[in-house]
Amino acid sequence: HRENNKDFLVLTLRHRRNRKRAHRNILKRISRPGLRIYSNSQRIPRISGGIGVVILSTSRGIMTDREARLERIGGEI
Repeated sequence: HRENNKDFLVLTLRHRRNRKRAHRNILKRISRPGLRIYSNSQRIPRISGGIGVVILSTSRGIMTDREARLERIGGEI
């Protein structure tokens, strides 16, 4: 999404209807402007045993952890 010459990443979270337990919606920013965290393809962390998703900024654009591992490319977490 682009607004006022700034790019935004828009995330849509799914929820369950008629379920007693909700999804675990935990969003955590790892890399910050004051502390950038980079990882090669072998050291990309696995979240919740592989169920969660890590989003990386790579030289080939924004990717999920699975895509980056398949292409053997690291980036900023």
